[in-house]
Amino acid sequence: MFVDPWLWLGAAVVGAAVGSFLNVCILRLPHDQSLVRPPSTCPRCRQRIAWRDNIPIVSWLLLRGKCRWCRAPISIQYPIIEGAVALLWMAALAAYGPTVRALAGALLGTLLLGIAITDARHYIIPDEFSWGGLVLGLLVSLAGGGAAFLQSVLGAAAGFALLYAVAMAGQWLFGEEAMGGGDIKMMAMVGSFVGWKGVLLTVFAGALFGLLIFVPLTLRKKRLVPFGVFLAMGAALTFVFGDAIIAWYSHFLQGG
Repeated sequence: MFVDPWLWLGAAVVGAAVGSFLNVCILRLPHDQSLVRPPSTCPRCRQRIAWRDNIPIVSWLLLRGKCRWCRAPISIQYPIIEGAVALLWMAALAAYGPTVRALAGALLGTLLLGIAITDARHYIIPDEFSWGGLVLGLLVSLAGGGAAFLQSVLGAAAGFALLYAVAMAGQWLFGEEAMGGGDIKMMAMVGSFVGWKGVLLTVFAGALFGLLIFVPLTLRKKRLVPFGVFLAMGAALTFVFGDAIIAWYSHFLQGG
């Protein structure tokens, strides 16, 4: 599929800018800090970071990963996240062309990356990712008309209801929390992008990824990775390959 080079550049620039904002979310949301105040400052000298030093990827490279004023090191996480999201937005454009599907994939991928990192680090999935992502998923679905919007709503409801049912069942059977509230709200967001069938596949794939990674980690006596990370992996798989997997499974059930 031919894509105008300017669209490639636009996807990269927008992706890097979104990645820069994602860095702020990853660092501040787990600590219930505002995303707008205080403005970006050096954590050591407290000098406010000027716009020219806040250009995604470029500024970090020009400053050689150090504060302009006190020369304190700046985490390499910043350009890595910015570059990763830029590549993600370009990959969505390459896979789906300049379509709403590409926008949906780029947005969902960005949200899943933020969720996976914060859940792995802090064992928390900020509501801003879940509820904010839910709104984005519903808004994007409007471009497909009433039927697409209905599928998005049903997907969100299914994601929330399924994980809530699992949580209640675990509470009843084992007397303790079997599913965190963050996972439940996350799946409502995921459902708005992938629909109710995609919700089922996401949970199945997430559980499978969890099992495959859980066993090696347990054998090596390392700490476990929160389930939100596995759900993020399952949701990414579902968005990209879900239709083909579901079609194959339906054909298999019909004995084809």
